[in-house]
Amino acid sequence: MKKFADTPFLPTEVEIEAISENEARISAYPFESGFAITLAHPLRRLLLSSSIGYAPIAVKIEGASHEFDSLRGMLEDIAIFIINLKNIKFKINGDEEQVVVEYSFDGPKEIKGSDLINSEVDVVSPDEHLATINSDCNLTFSLIIQRGIGYMPSEDIREIVGTDYIPLDAFFTPVEKVVYDIEKMLVEDNPNFEKAVFNVKTNGQISPITAFKEAVSVMYSQMSVFNKVFDLSEVTVSDSGEEPSEIKELVVRIDDLNLSARSFNSLDRAGLKFLGELVLMSEVEVKNIKNLGKKSYDEIAEKMESLGYPVENTLPENVASALRRKLEQLKA
Repeated sequence: MKKFADTPFLPTEVEIEAISENEARISAYPFESGFAITLAHPLRRLLLSSSIGYAPIAVKIEGASHEFDSLRGMLEDIAIFIINLKNIKFKINGDEEQVVVEYSFDGPKEIKGSDLINSEVDVVSPDEHLATINSDCNLTFSLIIQRGIGYMPSEDIREIVGTDYIPLDAFFTPVEKVVYDIEKMLVEDNPNFEKAVFNVKTNGQISPITAFKEAVSVMYSQMSVFNKVFDLSEVTVSDSGEEPSEIKELVVRIDDLNLSARSFNSLDRAGLKFLGELVLMSEVEVKNIKNLGKKSYDEIAEKMESLGYPVENTLPENVASALRRKLEQLKA
């Protein structure tokens, strides 16, 4: 029997399929007709524009004063060296937004991305070629690696780094590809419902799941500006009788996460019973759990990231509010 609707149908299901380490397929459904593309298009734009990545923003090469110079004993001109350098994808090992790293190589040697890995930075494109030097060459240079989003031209970077460094065009975006498809699906004999299917591929600096989660978070935060006028801060999906789809996976018990005995016991002694309790905590709060050593923290952080909830990320406010209410019910 047909019914009159007084609110749009709320999608309830999310599926995540790992295609490879750096590629994933994410599906959400069922949407009423027209709603899937309304969300999919801005999410694609946010994935490509607001995902956090890392890039070299400036280089200082001993014996070279500008990008049109050359270096004795190096096959590549400085301009080619810079092009190769921008193709190498770095990742800062830690919470710093910027690091300066020093390198020195004696020839003969072919220098690749893997040669630039050290305690401060990792390289997720280890096979990328940087330079070839002969036995007469000592290549010494320093790099500024920056965390950021989007793109910044070298002209703007020159104002920041000064004249000692050669500025580089900085491409921070770690997302290489985002495509979405809107598929028709049947819901209660109605064939006009839709499924939004995203295919996300990154360069390895962050996982595709983390990139997607960050884009959703940015969308929530951008729309929160309307709270100032319309007082929407208390309006959540659960107000209409539905819980956000993430809640089910966030109330998984910690003893079902297959952690080591040491890590589990530390969390258990702290009174933590559910994954969602960890997700609601800041990175500092997790690190400060009593008797939680570095190895246990690293194991927990790795587990949370594999589940799509990295320690350093925060939940959208509507999901966090619904999760707190659910945890209160479960622990009552």
